[in-house]
Amino acid sequence: MTTQWDNVFHGLDQTPGKLRMSQGGLGWKPSTEGGATITIAADQMQSFAWIRVARNYQLRINLVKDRETASAAQPNPRRSTFDGFLREDYEKLSSHIRQFFDKPLESKEVSTRGWNWGKAAISNTDVQFLVRDKLAFELPLAHLANSNIARAEVSMEFLNPEQQQPVSNTGSSTNGNGAAAPGSSKSRRNRSDQLVEMRLYVPGTAEKDEGSEAASNAGDDQQAETTETAAEAFHEALKSKADIGQVAGDGIVVFKEVLVLTPRGRYDIDVFATFIRLRGKTYDYKILYSSINKLFLLPKSDDIHVLFVIGLDPPIRQGQTRYPYLVLQFPREEEMDAELNLDDKTLEEKYEGKLKKRYEEPTFRIVTNLFKVLSGQKVSVPSNFESSSGHSSVKCNVKATDGNLYPLDKCLLWVSKQPVYVPYSEVHQVVTSRVGGAVASSKTFDLRVITKNGPEHTFQSISREELDKMKAHFEDKRIKFKNEVGDEIAGGIAAAAAAAAGLLSDEDEEMEDAVVGADEDEDSE
Repeated sequence: MTTQWDNVFHGLDQTPGKLRMSQGGLGWKPSTEGGATITIAADQMQSFAWIRVARNYQLRINLVKDRETASAAQPNPRRSTFDGFLREDYEKLSSHIRQFFDKPLESKEVSTRGWNWGKAAISNTDVQFLVRDKLAFELPLAHLANSNIARAEVSMEFLNPEQQQPVSNTGSSTNGNGAAAPGSSKSRRNRSDQLVEMRLYVPGTAEKDEGSEAASNAGDDQQAETTETAAEAFHEALKSKADIGQVAGDGIVVFKEVLVLTPRGRYDIDVFATFIRLRGKTYDYKILYSSINKLFLLPKSDDIHVLFVIGLDPPIRQGQTRYPYLVLQFPREEEMDAELNLDDKTLEEKYEGKLKKRYEEPTFRIVTNLFKVLSGQKVSVPSNFESSSGHSSVKCNVKATDGNLYPLDKCLLWVSKQPVYVPYSEVHQVVTSRVGGAVASSKTFDLRVITKNGPEHTFQSISREELDKMKAHFEDKRIKFKNEVGDEIAGGIAAAAAAAAGLLSDEDEEMEDAVVGADEDEDSE
């Protein structure tokens, strides 16, 4: 026996279709050709809900586990929704759900008061905001990228559409079917607004959960052991619930207390199959591999540490500050014994033998190899450039901040608090000059990089000994190079010589005047 409903929409899809339900499950087929057919087996459906939405009424199906394939029409991986039902369809739909699946159809009321205060309830899949016990709105935990707390204010940052439906970072403008890739400029013009951050004021106090991290770290004060602010309780609940289904045993490996220079702090790095999570004392970040577009492994000039620079698009944020690069620092000689939580079949089939089950290597090599394989990005290392001191970089300043400039094969990379990336393909000309008119200032020079379409980048106070090295590197890369340092020095020497010559001539005239004056005095006597 099969029952059918017409003019039903699947999730956010704009095309209506037919929904059929039987004892084995349900299926939805679009009314137009070329659309995908959706099927859900009976044993995959956990609960059912009936709710008023913009397109009449919605049948909401909570799934037993996340669906295996991502769907643009269904952002929540553990839920399927079907819109377009009429009010009178409730009785028929409820009776068939009970008949076929032996489950009730729960009716949920929606609040239309428009209040901006109420209660927050966190389930395993959603954050629900209730006004007088009626649903005002809800947000999928799968979209939560980061949660921070400042006194009684809790902020939630959400993933953008590209991160919610990740694709491989190939740099191509199409997805292989002729359609625009999610990151292309054409796709950006067509996409709509997206919620990226929400802040909630959570006043009051709450009882501590005995198993929470805050309770386990409480001191001797009895009151501090049993209570915490409501904002802290909400923040901790968000963090724990957002990790359900991933942290509970699905992690590949964990790197403890990694020093991150940008943004500054020590973080535990949890590595998963589709994303990494940075867990610090104040901030947590969830970064999908699809947002990683550059990887650099660079030696520091102290010969003790190694820098691992990760380029991100879109960048992570701390409030209004954006960080398009992560800069990780590792001691060169630090080694670790790591075992990946992957079976041999997965290593061979999914990762094609590029990962090993067990590592006994320097930590930076393990991290680099994992990021390279999981993100699918190449790792850029220093080229044959060598400074006068034998390093792969030169020290310089950008405005008032000091850092190291790495001339690489395909780009210039300045590494400091906020790295600067300049690909050679965008460079029009490189000009060297110096600041000040004194000859003594020729000990250093400035490197001005003029791009074809963008802003100029000026790297200041580079040692004069690096001038020939930099010139040879840019000429080898066939980049226009203009040296104004030599002309300025020559001009300065000539000016100094002219000034000295003028001073000598003035002294000769004064001597002649003195002699003539003495002769006249003798004649008068």
